[in-house]
Amino acid sequence: MKIKRRQEPVGIIDIGSNSIRLCVYDGAARVPVPLFNEKAVCALGLGMGKSGMLNPEGMEQAMAAVGRFVALSRAMEVERLDILATAAVRDATDGPDFVSQLEHRYAVEVKVLSGGQEAKAAAMGVLCGTPDADGIVADLGGGSLELVTVQNGDFGDHVTMPLGVLRLAEAAGDDRAKADEVITKYLKKVPFLEQGQGRALYAVGGAWRAIARICISQTHHPLTVLDNFAIDPKEALRIIDLIAGQSKKSLEKVPGVSKKRVGNLPLAALLLDRVIRATNPSNLVFSIYGMREGQFYRRLPERLRQQDPLLSVCRQMAQMNSRFPEHGDELMAWMAPLFPGETAHDARLRHAACLVSDIFWNEHPDYRAEQAFHRLLRLPFMGVPHRDRAAIAYTVYQRYQGDDDTAHAQMAIQLLDEFDLKRCRVTGTALRLAHTLSGGAPNLLKQTRLLFDGGDVIIEVPGGNPAFAIENDRTFDKLAKALGCVNLVFRKV
Repeated sequence: MKIKRRQEPVGIIDIGSNSIRLCVYDGAARVPVPLFNEKAVCALGLGMGKSGMLNPEGMEQAMAAVGRFVALSRAMEVERLDILATAAVRDATDGPDFVSQLEHRYAVEVKVLSGGQEAKAAAMGVLCGTPDADGIVADLGGGSLELVTVQNGDFGDHVTMPLGVLRLAEAAGDDRAKADEVITKYLKKVPFLEQGQGRALYAVGGAWRAIARICISQTHHPLTVLDNFAIDPKEALRIIDLIAGQSKKSLEKVPGVSKKRVGNLPLAALLLDRVIRATNPSNLVFSIYGMREGQFYRRLPERLRQQDPLLSVCRQMAQMNSRFPEHGDELMAWMAPLFPGETAHDARLRHAACLVSDIFWNEHPDYRAEQAFHRLLRLPFMGVPHRDRAAIAYTVYQRYQGDDDTAHAQMAIQLLDEFDLKRCRVTGTALRLAHTLSGGAPNLLKQTRLLFDGGDVIIEVPGGNPAFAIENDRTFDKLAKALGCVNLVFRKV
């Protein structure tokens, strides 16, 4: 008997200048949840600057890698497989022949993206996770550097330049001054760089993610998740200068930095330095979403694209893991009187916490708070700033009565200010109280009423319903304390 799959997987094979990667995603989700992710380093673009042709050895490796990835995709029964080739195949004189061989051998269709299409796909990738992204997306690969403006959920001006780390290394060798000259020559031709001033610069690409790991290490940032890691540009420039002065052995010691990336790090750092100085951004944000995620997003049905990515992820997690998934929206509405005048941003985070507040019910009680905290803090596909990650994780940690004195709680506390911490504690304690009142079952909270006048908190419950015949719980007092009010009144009506 064939088991019906829950997912509608879609596959994307990205044939880049340095590596080839297969990503298989859950096609029924709003955000690209990776079901499978594998990379093969083939260096197709190595030596292209002189020969104008693809690396012969890399072509053999790439042919084998694509064959494996196509076979895996078919075994996974993907609904759709997109095979995309970028700068190396696009610019090589033998690129069309290589594509023809792939298509004939594996009975597939390969789409060679133009520079503009590659830039737009990178921008769409950032917008997939961060719809309100505002600034310039910079996507660095092995063969090219794409720059594209993003604002109001869409992309604008864009350019592609042959400044990928492989191309730049071939053009300049170990001569930093020459590399700087090449970079400067191309950046001077970009007419829209000044549009980045005072806005965000979104850095995309594996080489820049390696730099993000070094920034995290050097600043002792409490969270090692790369997506949406943000840093002040001046601090980034200081660390980039430090990278330039480090030996290969020293860079290899940084946790999470691949040895294969170390050789290209000085050039990648120089490129990022010059892009930062040219755009003068207010914030440098590293994004794990790029061209592949942009392709995924572009193919989504409009009804899914319109969903909030964070709330969509949380709702999906609730559907899969909560005892009663519909309870999350009830929790959101029930505790609303505790947050008069809250901003849309704060309401969004509170809603996310409500949706995932019961997905850890089957963890061992002694470790429930800790497990919930770590999983929510480190999810790889939330598309939110680290501060927001910390707020959601810490809220659910409070819902499970987590202890602030633990080392993991301090990770979140370091990222939050006093206002954030109070909101998290109030929300988390209210969640615990709501689950106590209702047993987590749907439709019971609707029979109760939560009132807050700044002095007392009042909970009204129907006196004739035995479901609410509970003794005063310590959570009542904890909620009153978190709110800073006099007391909490439990009233039957």
